[in-house]
Amino acid sequence: MKLAIVTAYPPSKVTLNEYAYHLVKHFRKKEDITELVLLTDTTEGEKDFEFTEAGCKITIKECWTFNSYTNILNVTKAINQVKPDAVLFNLQFMKFGDKKVAAALGLMLPLVCKLKNIPNIVLLHNILEEVDLGSAGFTSNKLMQKIYGFIGSSLTRLILQADTVAVTMQKYVDILEEKYNAKNVKLIPHGTFEIPEEPEYKVPIAPMQIMTFGKFGTYKKVESMIEAVEKVRQSTGLDLEVVIAGTDNPNVPGYLAKVQENYKHVPQVRFTGYVEEHEVPTLFIESAVVVFPYTSTTGSSGVLHQAGSYGKAVVMPDLGDLALLVQDEGYRGEFFEPTSVESLATAIENIVTNDTYRTALGKVNYKAATAHPMSQIADMYLNTFETIILNKINENPTNTKEVLL
Repeated sequence: MKLAIVTAYPPSKVTLNEYAYHLVKHFRKKEDITELVLLTDTTEGEKDFEFTEAGCKITIKECWTFNSYTNILNVTKAINQVKPDAVLFNLQFMKFGDKKVAAALGLMLPLVCKLKNIPNIVLLHNILEEVDLGSAGFTSNKLMQKIYGFIGSSLTRLILQADTVAVTMQKYVDILEEKYNAKNVKLIPHGTFEIPEEPEYKVPIAPMQIMTFGKFGTYKKVESMIEAVEKVRQSTGLDLEVVIAGTDNPNVPGYLAKVQENYKHVPQVRFTGYVEEHEVPTLFIESAVVVFPYTSTTGSSGVLHQAGSYGKAVVMPDLGDLALLVQDEGYRGEFFEPTSVESLATAIENIVTNDTYRTALGKVNYKAATAHPMSQIADMYLNTFETIILNKINENPTNTKEVLL
C-alpha cells in the first residue's frame, strides 16, 4: 500500500506535528506499506527523519501552509500527482488555520478524497461539542459561540463525509453517532508514543523537577502552577524547580514571555522553549511530577500518554476529557480544582512528600501507557483501511483496483 498522510510534521510548530512523527515512525515498519507520502505544511528547516530502524520509503511533499486559502487546491494537486492507495488525515478543527475560511477549506479535503473514490480515514483529535470556546481561546462572546457552534456542526458534517472518522475517546463516538446519526465513526485510542523499558522510578532529589509540557496561553496556563509550587516550598522546605516546557499557543503569542517577566522574582523557574523530539526523554526522565495546569480540555492528551510511558506521577484537573481518559484507560493521578491554587498545591505536595506514593502512581501509569503502543495503533489504522478497500470493491465489483493490503 502507498499511504499518504496529510499532516503537520516536525519541525513544524502547527499542532499535532509530534503525533505525526510517531505515527510515521511505526507505519514505516509495517510490511503492508510500500511507501509513505507525507503531504505536509511548509517549514524552514528540514523534516525530521532520523529513524534508525529499517522501514519503507518516505516521500515528502510540502504542499500546504497554515492560514492559506489555497490549501484545498494544493493538497488536491499533490494527491493527484502521487496517486496514493489510501489517505490518512491527522486533524483537529484548526489544523489548516485559525482563520475561519482557511480552516474550513482545508477540512473539505476528506470530501475531495471521497469524490475521487480514494479510501480515506480522518483521525479527528477533538470535537467542537467538547471544546470550551472561551477557555480554548476562540471567543467568550455568547453570540459568537453560537455562531462557532453552527460553523462547527457544519464542518463536522463535512468531515463525516470521510470513509471512516477515527476518534480517540468513546465519548466522542457516542456524541457523533447521536447528534449526527453517523455510521462511520470508530474508536482508535490515542496510543503511547514510546514504550521505554520500565523505569527505576528514581528522580533527582535536589532539585525535584515539577514539569508541564505543551502550548500555553489559552486553556493551558502556568501562573497557578508557579504559585502552587511556591506554596509547597514554603510548607515543606523542599528544593523544587518549576520546568515549563514548550511554546506559546499560536492564538496567544508572547504569553510565556509575559509570564517569565511577571514571575522573574520567583527562583528556580525554567522555561525550555520548543522541545526537540530527541530532548523529550530527558525532559520526562528528570521530572518528579508532570502537571496539567488546564482550565478545560480539548481531547485526549498526548502528554499524559508520554508521562505514563516514562512512569511519571501526574497532577490533573478534575474535569472533562482528562478525567474520562483516566477512567477509560487506567491512568491514576492527583486531581485538583482547576481554579484553585491551594488545591493544586495540595495535589503536588501529596506526591513530592511521599516517595512511595509517587512511585506507585508512576507504576500504574506505566502499565496504562503500555496497553496501547503506537505499533498497535498503526495496525488498527491498516486494518480499517483494509475494510474500507474491501467494501469499496464489494460495492463496485467492476472496480479492478488491486487490494494491496
